[in-house]
Amino acid sequence: MINLSVALATYNEEKNLTHCLEAVKGWVNEIVVVDGSSSDKTRVIAKKYGARVIKTINKPIFHINKQMAIGACQGEWVLQLDADEIVDQDLKKEILAVVDKGSDRDAFSIKRKNFFLGRWLSKGGQYPDSVIRFFKKDKAYLPCRSVHEQMAVPSGKTGQLSGHLLHYPYPDFAEYLEKFNRYTELTAKEYQNDPKIKPNIWHYIIIELRAMVDFFSRYLRHKGFLDGFPGLVFALFSALHYPVAFIKYWEKENGSKK
Repeated sequence: MINLSVALATYNEEKNLTHCLEAVKGWVNEIVVVDGSSSDKTRVIAKKYGARVIKTINKPIFHINKQMAIGACQGEWVLQLDADEIVDQDLKKEILAVVDKGSDRDAFSIKRKNFFLGRWLSKGGQYPDSVIRFFKKDKAYLPCRSVHEQMAVPSGKTGQLSGHLLHYPYPDFAEYLEKFNRYTELTAKEYQNDPKIKPNIWHYIIIELRAMVDFFSRYLRHKGFLDGFPGLVFALFSALHYPVAFIKYWEKENGSKK
């Protein structure tokens, strides 16, 4: 009987995947990895840990592959992870207790600690950064409409676990900028499909004003300044996401008219 499955979607994650799977080795019943045709050793590493690997294409909205992995799981409970996340010991104990004793909750939020520029971010809205990642099979899903979306739980009760996912999304700032470029590109495409947004200066000004509000909210209201220089950089670039995405959107719209 499969009580607990782990679901991951991957693409060129050989640097992270070993740490992620090492943390769940030996206490989960099944690991399902949907890989978007990685060109590195990601699939080799996954198979080394006994994962069932499903190869597919690397889709623009990565949540599609995540949902594919969730759907392929056979366990009564599913723990959905990203390759750059590590389950800590407290979270492991809590998850096993729920699987063993059962629960009247259908899904659980898990707190994440986010590592950025050499430190754990504790402010600026980056902690506890709760995400629904542990749930009964078929009780939660990803809508797969946006790169920014969260897990949906249509019905049932949701609980909160006290353990942590240790999140290492950016080993260095260069990789942060690569992901920043990729995510703003996806948001620009979302703008193209949004009839409420127009490629003109007034819409840009509105988005720029929202970005300023977002920066001061993260840096002052949510005390991002207490995280020092990393807190300042994170607040600044988080706020810049939408103006940069709008500039890319403007370029796509105006370039297509030439």
